[in-house]
Amino acid sequence: MLLAAQFPAWLKPEIIPGLPFRWYGLMYLVAFGIAYLLYRRQVRERNFPMSDDDLSGLFFWGILALLFGARIFATIIYETSDIYRRQPWLVFWPFRDGSFTGLQGMSYHGGVIGGVAAILIYSKVKHYDYRETGDMFAAGIPLGFTFGRIGNFINGELYGRVTTGPLGMFFPYATPYPASEPWVQEAAGKLGIPMAIQGGLINLPRHPSQLYEALLEGVVLWLIIWLMRNRKPFKGFLVGMYLAGYGLFRFFIEYFREPDEDLGYRIQLIPNDLPAALAHPPLSFSTGQILSFGMILLGAVWFIAAAGLPDNKPVRVYPETEKASQGKEQEARKASARNGRRKLRKRLR
Repeated sequence: MLLAAQFPAWLKPEIIPGLPFRWYGLMYLVAFGIAYLLYRRQVRERNFPMSDDDLSGLFFWGILALLFGARIFATIIYETSDIYRRQPWLVFWPFRDGSFTGLQGMSYHGGVIGGVAAILIYSKVKHYDYRETGDMFAAGIPLGFTFGRIGNFINGELYGRVTTGPLGMFFPYATPYPASEPWVQEAAGKLGIPMAIQGGLINLPRHPSQLYEALLEGVVLWLIIWLMRNRKPFKGFLVGMYLAGYGLFRFFIEYFREPDEDLGYRIQLIPNDLPAALAHPPLSFSTGQILSFGMILLGAVWFIAAAGLPDNKPVRVYPETEKASQGKEQEARKASARNGRRKLRKRLR
């Protein structure tokens, strides 16, 4: 009797077989939609002086910068060949060998860099406090991120290491291993997998690490930050919680994930010959762990810096007069733009 679950046979990457519409892309849209709704809720419940137009603009540029950062960072950090150096236009080219493939390969950490840059620039241009806009993003993004990891699960990618425990799952696209290997034979024996032809390949169950991430980096982290949104001690506090919290959860879950086969462990303090699919030595660190440790440090530094910035006392609910004033400023800017266009049209006549 097998002790691991089978990956659902009915679950396919394509929404409709034969058409280039994938669940992974749909999960991105769901993630952005959830983050937008949670941000708008905070704007309204706090009476934050941000117009609907500015909110839409913030998300438009934020999403664009996130996608650019995620894609570019992935090609720099995770691509071991020099194809993008030789053909840089392929970074954003969604076709391979005449077939539509979408943009395969996105880096979460690169997306964070792009998103943060967009928040800083947009807040500066529109005269918003970047600590406030950042905090509201931090309170909404993790729940949306949950659906991104569900998309990874549907794709059958980013699966974890081999496990003989009750949480194991057979992923159809996972790398099989030679039955002649002693550790493969031992794992197959524990799981009750019949040993086929000696020298053949066996697909062993893996940790569904995508679901671990969806739960911890998504739902749990979101709940912690969401419940703290009206209790934060200073502006920017939620941003620090997000950076440090995500980095901590991701660093821990990486011990259950199998590192990229072509990258392996970037740091090995004690060299070993253990298969990466079977064991993750405590003193060996993957690319994801190094980047996540950087997020933890950045979160800690930001906590110290933000606590010492001037005017850092958080505003729970803004007065109606401030929102009305913001609305009048928005109308004045629009009226000025309309008058400018009218004058330009008259000159062109």
